[in-house]
Amino acid sequence: MKPSGSLLKFFLLFIIFGLVKIPLTAQNSNLYTQTERLSEQIEKKVIKWRRDLHQHPELSNREFRTAEKVASHLKALGLEVQSGVAHTGVVGILKGGLDGPVVALRADMDALPVTERVDLPFASKVMSDYNGQKVGVMHACGHDTHVAILMGVAEVLSKVKDDLKGTVKFIFQPAEEGAPEGEEGGAKMMVREGVLDNPKVEAIFGLHINSRTPVGEIRYRAGGTMASVNSFKIIVKGQQTHGSTPWTGIDPIVTSAQIINSLQTVVSRHSELTKEAAVVSIGSIHGGVRSNIIPEEVEMLGTIRALNEGMRLKIIDKIKRISTKVAESQGATAEVIINEGYPITYNDPALTAMMLPSLQNVGGQSKVKEMNAITGAEDFSFFQKKVPGLYFFLGGMSADGTIEEAAPHHTPDFFIDESGMLLGVKAFCRLVIDYADKKEGNL
Repeated sequence: MKPSGSLLKFFLLFIIFGLVKIPLTAQNSNLYTQTERLSEQIEKKVIKWRRDLHQHPELSNREFRTAEKVASHLKALGLEVQSGVAHTGVVGILKGGLDGPVVALRADMDALPVTERVDLPFASKVMSDYNGQKVGVMHACGHDTHVAILMGVAEVLSKVKDDLKGTVKFIFQPAEEGAPEGEEGGAKMMVREGVLDNPKVEAIFGLHINSRTPVGEIRYRAGGTMASVNSFKIIVKGQQTHGSTPWTGIDPIVTSAQIINSLQTVVSRHSELTKEAAVVSIGSIHGGVRSNIIPEEVEMLGTIRALNEGMRLKIIDKIKRISTKVAESQGATAEVIINEGYPITYNDPALTAMMLPSLQNVGGQSKVKEMNAITGAEDFSFFQKKVPGLYFFLGGMSADGTIEEAAPHHTPDFFIDESGMLLGVKAFCRLVIDYADKKEGNL
C-alpha cells in the first residue's frame, strides 16, 4: 500500500523537523555537560573567593575592595566591564557566539554592622564606622557567597561563550542592606543609572543563600515572594512638665504607649490576613533625659511589611490616622513620616513556570520546593519592577544541622555550609542556557 500524498508530506515534515531538533538537543546536552564539569572544577576556587570576601567585609556603598576584586576577575575573563555603577557596583557583559536574548544575573556585595562570633579561620575582624558609630563588620547575610557564586558563573560561561546564545549581564550590586544615612544606593540607583539598558535586559535572575534551608535544596515561589518594606517615624509632641505634677503638662510618653498599643490593631483588625501576611513593628522609642521630667517629645521608629500593594497602602493610611487621632485625644500631636522602602519581591508567574523545569533538572525534582512567602524584604524587587524576574533561595544549612540550631541571618552566629554554593553556580548556568532556547521554542 502506497502512502497518500498528504501522508507522505507529513512524514517528510516530521523527518525534516526531527533533523532540525537533533543538533539543538545535542548542542544543549553538550553545554549542560560542559558547564556542569566546569562548575565542579572551579568549586574550590569559588570557596576560596568566598572566604577572602568573608574575611574582608565592607559596608553598603563602601565595597571598594570587593568591587576591585570582581572587576579584575571579569576583565581577566575578557568581559566588557563597567565599574562605579551606583557608587561601587560592577557590571560585566558576556556576549555569546550565537544570537539570543539578553539575560541578567545579580549578586549583592555588602556586609552588615554585626560583630562575628563564629569560630572560623577566616572570620571577620574588621571594624568600621556606621552612621557615626564604631562597629564590627560581618557578612551576616551570605552576600559573600552570592558574589563568589556569580564570579564562578562568569568564569564557567566565558569558557563556553562560542556556543552560548545571547548576552549575559553580570550585575554585582552594592548596598542591598540599605545606603548609609543621607546617601542613595542599591538596586534602585543601578536601575536609574541604566543597568538594565544597553543592551536591554529581557529577564533577570537572582538567588539568596539561606542558613536554614538544607544544602542541596532550592526554594521558590511564584508571585509575591518577599514583602515590601517601609520604615516610619512617629514624633509625638506634648508639653514638658515636672514628673510629680503630670496634670500641668501633656505626657507624650503615655500618649506614645497608647499609640503603640493601638497600632497592633492595624494588622490584627484592619488587614485581610487570609489574602496575604503583613507586619507592623515598633523597633525604637526614645524620649526624656531623667526620671522626674515628663519630656516635650517622644520619637518612635518602626517598620511596615506587606505582600500586597493594596494592603500596604491601607496600612500606611491606618498608621497615620491612628497615631494622629490617639495623640489628639490626649491633647498631644503626632507627626507620621513614612520613608520610601523596597517594593514587593514579585516573581513573574510566567517566567517562574517557564524556568522551574530548569531548576528541577539541575537540582533534582524532589529538592526544588515551593515555599511560603516571607516578610523579609529585598531590593532585587526594583529590577523586577522593570523586567520579569525570578528570585530563588539556595540551601546553606549543613546536612546534619537543624533549623532550630541554625543561626538566623543578620546575627553574630550566622553560618553557611560552603558545599551548597556549587548548586548555585550550576543553577545560574542552566537558567541562562535554557532561557534562550525556551524563548525560541526549542525546549
